[in-house]
Amino acid sequence: MAEHIKISLPGKPEYVSIARLTASVIANQMGFNIDDVEDIKVAVGEACNNAVLHGKSHEEVFEVQFEVQDNRMVIEVRDNGNGFDLDEYQAPEPGELRENGLGIFIMKTLMDEVDFIPAKNNGTTIRLVKELQ
Repeated sequence: MAEHIKISLPGKPEYVSIARLTASVIANQMGFNIDDVEDIKVAVGEACNNAVLHGKSHEEVFEVQFEVQDNRMVIEVRDNGNGFDLDEYQAPEPGELRENGLGIFIMKTLMDEVDFIPAKNNGTTIRLVKELQ
């Protein structure tokens, strides 16, 4: 049976570390190795940074839900911003430094699955999955 942990955080950059630390504790308890724990923390940080940057305002909150399954961890980061079209995303070229777009690339590199789910009205959920080896 899966366990669910859900937290709501103010849409401010200083609260992203709470989500990262929570992810670290849960991943450690599940038995992920140190490299996977670090990958999860970075990916969660990137997803939360997106929620803070693209959320409607700093007075709004974003939510992070952790689902602990037998052999994997599922993390969903939800904001209520305007959303974006993933079809317009272009991965950065090797050696190319850009201000935007690296977060998606990093998440996709570090996690086993990354999905972007637009809400019906507004907002986006970033779903991250890491398999326990």
